Amino acid sequence: MWLELEKPAERIVALAPSIVENIYSAGAGDKLIAAIGSDYPKAARQLPEIGDYQLINYEALLVLKPDLIVAWSSGTGSRKIQKLRELGFTVFVTETKSLEDIASNVRTFGEIAGSSGVAERAADDWTRRLHDLMRDSEDKTQVSVLYQVWHKPLQTLNGDHLISDVIEACGGRNAYEDAIVLAPQISVESVLDRDPDVIIASGLGESRPQSLDDWKRYSGLTAVKLNNLYHVPPDIIQRHTMRVLDGMQLVCDQLDQVRDKKMRVSKTVK
Repeated sequence: MWLELEKPAERIVALAPSIVENIYSAGAGDKLIAAIGSDYPKAARQLPEIGDYQLINYEALLVLKPDLIVAWSSGTGSRKIQKLRELGFTVFVTETKSLEDIASNVRTFGEIAGSSGVAERAADDWTRRLHDLMRDSEDKTQVSVLYQVWHKPLQTLNGDHLISDVIEACGGRNAYEDAIVLAPQISVESVLDRDPDVIIASGLGESRPQSLDDWKRYSGLTAVKLNNLYHVPPDIIQRHTMRVLDGMQLVCDQLDQVRDKKMRVSKTVK
């Protein structure tokens, strides 16, 4: 959805952590007056919180008088977006469905906030890095990947999610790309049946989730036999921001390790 403003926005409220990050990347962090989930970059932690994914503090918004609210379509939800518009707020709605959309969003935020020069340079640099990573993985042997979002219940992501694009760009194949639901709950039995070459878990933070070791009880699983149980911090792969390339670099490196292990095993068998 495009938005035309008479002049660049000066008082912006961002309704998702990824939006906060991308606005900072666009050189417009100083225009933010409140947010939801503002924890990165460090300067964003000083922003007032205007609610959470369940509730928005509409009264506080009316006091703040932002000239623009940036919402996340699937995260904020249509009802809240409609309510904001009914209250008279100008709302710009964004949704990131592909890796290229991240650079596009940063460019758009630069235009909206009057910082296009910074935004264009950031987007161009980011796009070059993305293409470099993709070229590095061209023609590499494909490996099957289970991306584990959570362990109880066991949950993954299907081929429509941006993380599946990351896996594919690194020369991998999402073991559940064919799942109908975006973030399906799956069974251990189905994982054993699909037998991925590697399991990559996100967990809650920087630390490797202990739940990854639960897979070791299934000694017949290829990912276990080759000790291909890896971790990527969720903030650098599950947030649709420029930091996703840091997560992508990590995934690509991990898949290279998987290929090396498979090659050594193949040579041993021969």
